[in-house]
Amino acid sequence: MSGHNKWSSIKHKKAAVDAKRGKIFTRYIREITVAARMGEDVDANPRLRAAITAAKGVNMPKDNIDRAIQRGAGGDEGANIEEIRYEGYGQGGVAILVDCMTDNRNRSVSDVRYAFNKGGGSMGESGCVGWMFNQKGQLIFELDNIDGDVLLEAALEAGAEDIIEQNDGLIMTVQTEPADFVAIQETLTNAGFVTTVAEITWIPENTVEVEGEVAEKLLRLIERLEDIDDVQGVYSNYDISDAEMARIHSA
Repeated sequence: MSGHNKWSSIKHKKAAVDAKRGKIFTRYIREITVAARMGEDVDANPRLRAAITAAKGVNMPKDNIDRAIQRGAGGDEGANIEEIRYEGYGQGGVAILVDCMTDNRNRSVSDVRYAFNKGGGSMGESGCVGWMFNQKGQLIFELDNIDGDVLLEAALEAGAEDIIEQNDGLIMTVQTEPADFVAIQETLTNAGFVTTVAEITWIPENTVEVEGEVAEKLLRLIERLEDIDDVQGVYSNYDISDAEMARIHSA
């Protein structure tokens, strides 16, 4: 079981999700719509199953999910949307991945490049930082009303790849292989465990510790990238301590 301290970045991400729920819903709808192009049978379409699971994790209404599936399966809406990844560096040499879904590649690359430049980062060539990340399923639990030992045992029995305790044992993150994400999430949900975050994400192999003005500027750059309409997700390998994150958000 790992002991990484990543709750600082999770808190930042969760706050952004809560503040921009409408935009988050739009991004999940886009993912479901594109995934449904490969078939609306969730049992035969693992990407669609994962997208639906993640959408439920942010409390997206079932009607929204069903409409997105119907649009994608119908073949009209989403047919001209392509997936693009951009890569670059932020302050302190932090690696950044930016995943987009767009119907206008020129607009997306222009917006992402502008955000990097305006935010003090630098956009790189394809593949410059992608090798530093691995795709994983991630289930995050707050242990206020959960017995951590029971959750740990259940997650291991379900086939979790790694289990990480954070924030002095108040947070537990269960990591999975992407292919196992939905099955493990369903197993733990059926056992009565409620997730704070459920998603397939990109996890860095190593992290870069940043603080002070470097950390402040880096977070502003990441927020600038996240605000782009075509952006589905921004992933980075920064490590900011809880104390430093609290200082930044209290300023």
